[in-house]
Amino acid sequence: MSRATAGAAAAGAEGKRQPPLKVAVVPVTPFQQNCSVVWCAKTLKGAVVDPGGDVDDILAAVRANAVTPELVLLTHGHLDHAGGAGALARTLDVPIVGPHPDDRFWLDAMAQQGAMFGVRSAEAVRPDRWLQAGDTVAFGAITLEVRHCPGHTPGHIIFYHPGSRLALVGDVLFNGSIGRTDFPRGDYDTLIRSIREQLWPLGDDVSFIPGHGPMSTFGHERRTNPFVRDR
Repeated sequence: MSRATAGAAAAGAEGKRQPPLKVAVVPVTPFQQNCSVVWCAKTLKGAVVDPGGDVDDILAAVRANAVTPELVLLTHGHLDHAGGAGALARTLDVPIVGPHPDDRFWLDAMAQQGAMFGVRSAEAVRPDRWLQAGDTVAFGAITLEVRHCPGHTPGHIIFYHPGSRLALVGDVLFNGSIGRTDFPRGDYDTLIRSIREQLWPLGDDVSFIPGHGPMSTFGHERRTNPFVRDR
């Protein structure tokens, strides 16, 4: 067995030893962005991923599932994903973690983003910790892997839980589509490369929660998605 194969096997075994990752998806904002409350089935400790707004709805989902959030996690710096991060983090008294520092300019301009869409409560977001490719984040007995997937924004990241074969991909990939690349510092070729080099190697059986719309699997998108299907 090669060193790489042994390492992959060890990582897979570690993922299987972890308790299941539970998820409650809360569509928020007029953009119907998929905010995800995620938690450890064993400890009920969790995190909130991409709280774009409608903080009261997110808190209701937290209470309904008896979750104790320990983190606010951000995939990228757009208003519909990060607009409620500051208010939620203050309410829960937890740190904001992510995205990659290349999205700092988006988070600094949150108020301006809000003004464009009539969201007066939007405020600059200052993460307590930036994330890089290869980092991990943990809550309860769960560890999520971080992958840097630029293209939609330069600092976009995704979170992956090997034990549950589940990825939270923000606006990198959708069921039947991909993220827009016409925003400042977006790039189509970079996005396609991120999907093919960072997502596909995780496996066709991996399910993913996109930033908008229904779940899918990487295998389904490789077969049917007109933007990134295998040729």
